[in-house]
Amino acid sequence: MASSNITGVVCAALLVLCMVVPSLATVYTVGDTSGWVMGVDYSTWTSGKTFKVGDSLVFNYGSGHTVDEVSAGDYKTCTVGNSLSSDTSGASTIALKTAGTRYFICAVVGHCGSGMKLAVTVSKTKKASAPAPSADDTQAADAPTASSGTKKPSGGNTTVTTPAANKPTSTSSATTSTQSSSGTALSPIAVALLVISWPVFSMLVLT
Repeated sequence: MASSNITGVVCAALLVLCMVVPSLATVYTVGDTSGWVMGVDYSTWTSGKTFKVGDSLVFNYGSGHTVDEVSAGDYKTCTVGNSLSSDTSGASTIALKTAGTRYFICAVVGHCGSGMKLAVTVSKTKKASAPAPSADDTQAADAPTASSGTKKPSGGNTTVTTPAANKPTSTSSATTSTQSSSGTALSPIAVALLVISWPVFSMLVLT
C-alpha cells in the first residue's frame, strides 16, 4: 500500500515537471493576429519583447508568401536569392537556438519593401546567481566578540590578556578579606593571655 502511494507521488511530480519545463520557453506568433503579411510594422511588434535562446517564432501566412532567413546585408537592402533558408508551408516555426540577431524576409519580389521583414535579437538565458550575503551576516562576521578577554596583536602569535574592568575591585576585596582574617586570628591569642593572666591577677588581689 505504501509502495503504491510513493509511486503515485513520483508520477505526479514528473507530470508537473513536464508541464513546467516547456513553459520556460516562449512561442511568439509573428504579427499576432495579423500574421505574416504586408503592411505591418514588425519592428514595432518586436519592441518590448525579450527573445531568448529556446524560444521560437511562428509565422502564419497565406499562399504567395515565404519565410526566408537572410544575412544582415540582404535584410537591409531586401535582396532576394541569397537566402540561408526558405519555407512556403504557410505555418513556419523557427527555433531560436543560438544568441544573436536573426533576419527574416518574404522572398517574393516587392513584399520585403512592403514591410514583410523581421529582425529578432536573441539573448542568452541568464543563470541564477548566488545569493548575496545579507547585511546581518556581514555585520556578524565583522563584529568583534564581546565575551572574549584576549586579543591577538597583529604580526605576532603572543596572546595578550586584557584585564577585566572590575579587577582592581576584586584585588581590593581580597585585601580587605585578608585583613579581616588577620584580625580574627589574633583573638584566640588575646583570650589565651586573658585566661592565663586571670588566676595570677586573682592570687595577687586575694593576697
